[in-house]
Amino acid sequence: MCERTAWRICRDNQWWSVFGKKRGKNGKRPAPPVHDDLVKRDFCADDTNELWLTDITEHWTEDNKPYLCAIKDVFSGRIVGCSISDRMKAHLAVNALDNAISRHRDAAGCIAHSDRGSQFKSRKFVHALNRHHLVGSMGKVGAAGDNAAMESFFSLLQKNVLDRKSWRTREELRIAIITWIERTYHRRRRQARLGRLTPIEYETIMNPAVSLAA
Repeated sequence: MCERTAWRICRDNQWWSVFGKKRGKNGKRPAPPVHDDLVKRDFCADDTNELWLTDITEHWTEDNKPYLCAIKDVFSGRIVGCSISDRMKAHLAVNALDNAISRHRDAAGCIAHSDRGSQFKSRKFVHALNRHHLVGSMGKVGAAGDNAAMESFFSLLQKNVLDRKSWRTREELRIAIITWIERTYHRRRRQARLGRLTPIEYETIMNPAVSLAA
């Protein structure tokens, strides 16, 4: 039926919707991006340190809710840096970036792609990108597909670690996450897109010069 007919039937029967129209947060439009979208959902790279993806996820423990910021190298799917904190502030993303650079000092010119979260638009994070000579990139607001390759990793982490049990403390969960990433995801879990190789095996075969230090 047309909208007018539905309205008349509701009026005659005194039916009223309990849901209002959606409105933006505080009636404000989202702030403009700090960087353009240089990826445009093309999650491909010909070598390590060409394209990194980053995002933040969260999970409750018995004493608080820690946040995880991880950075993924698109070439092999390897997690090159991460940071965990009980506050979702800019320093969470900056620490993850610093952690990645400490192990991959030859990453100058690499594209670091994220969503438009406030942590990635902050001056601290932008300054960290410039300090490490990285190139920023951002997807659109509310477009999960613009960072789908990173979302797929978090989905895997959720299934294999976060939802497996109730975690007592942030430290307990941090150890479990790092152990799973370094021991299972990097060295045991074979990926179809890598020719049934693990990220470490793929990097070793495709680029033997890459440092494999954990």
